[in-house]
Amino acid sequence: MNPLRDLEKQGQSIWLDFITRQFVADGHMQKLIDHDGLKGVTSNPTIFQKAFSAGKEYDAPISHLQAQGLSAERIFENIAIQDIQQSCDLFRPVYDQTRAGDGFVSLEVNPHLARDTQGTLAEARKLFDAVKRPNVMIKIPGTKEGLGAIEQALGEGININITLIFSLKRYQEVMDAWLAGLEKLAKAGPLSAGRLPLAAVASVASFFVSRVDTLVDGLLEKKNRPELMGKAAIANARLAYQMFEKMKAGAPFKALGAKGAHIQRPLWASTSTKNPKYRDVLYVEELIGKETINTLPLSTVDAFRDHGRASATLPGDPGQAQKELDQLKQAGIDMDQVTKQLEDDGVKLFAESYDSLIKSLEAKKEALKVTARN
Repeated sequence: MNPLRDLEKQGQSIWLDFITRQFVADGHMQKLIDHDGLKGVTSNPTIFQKAFSAGKEYDAPISHLQAQGLSAERIFENIAIQDIQQSCDLFRPVYDQTRAGDGFVSLEVNPHLARDTQGTLAEARKLFDAVKRPNVMIKIPGTKEGLGAIEQALGEGININITLIFSLKRYQEVMDAWLAGLEKLAKAGPLSAGRLPLAAVASVASFFVSRVDTLVDGLLEKKNRPELMGKAAIANARLAYQMFEKMKAGAPFKALGAKGAHIQRPLWASTSTKNPKYRDVLYVEELIGKETINTLPLSTVDAFRDHGRASATLPGDPGQAQKELDQLKQAGIDMDQVTKQLEDDGVKLFAESYDSLIKSLEAKKEALKVTARN
């Protein structure tokens, strides 16, 4: 018995929050597809930074691109696109078998554009057209400024993964932008080469989980309210799932669905357990439901395979999640303030990871020059 396969039976897809060129080339990714039912991959600047700085795996392509006179930024972009293309090709059978329901690989826009609507849109177009795969998803942060770019990109036939969603209010705005984008696409004339029609374009809404508990638990500790710790993130996500089900049943999506549109599934992100006192598969076991995705780091994939328990936990008591958030409010926890801080911190951290990646590449370029001279 494989608990990861049991998640599939519950209607949930598992995507991997990890990517390196070697992991694909040596068959490890294919093994996860074959044995565990892995159905997709997400990436972000932090993941690429770790991949680029570890060992000599990327030395040869860096040297090759450096010889062409490319900057560190363009070297990263070229290598990232190649890695995403390689993974898209690996997951193409999953994409075809699920009729564009799964099999996606995500590539994020430059995080420094998170507050720049037009810059984000231009970057999304560029990356989607460069990868040239129907199963690539471009990740756009779900900031206020990102909403317009999300709507327009979907309206042009670009798959979008909306990331860094923390608040229920922002999630509603994300769903509204998604629906508006699909309505644009439904009315669009001829699309640009390589863009996708309504029946093929896909989107997921990446709702972050464990970071919510990390921040809220710290506040609760100061207030000496330990009985409320470890509840905020799951309650927040369960209310988001209720919003998803309401949207799915609503007239706007039903009209689009009748034309072949795919539903925008919730994707639970940041689901590794940060607090060692909590079960290491907590944010998997408590968020299992139909038409959802959980994107996991390798360590959590291994942990759930070993001792995870799969049952439909998302539907549950519809009033319990709201009750728990109400208790947090009574304890002085302002979830609007919490989620705003988490969004701001997330944008900042991704930008810092990108900057660190570029600095690492600059250092690698210099080291390779010295090696070549010697």
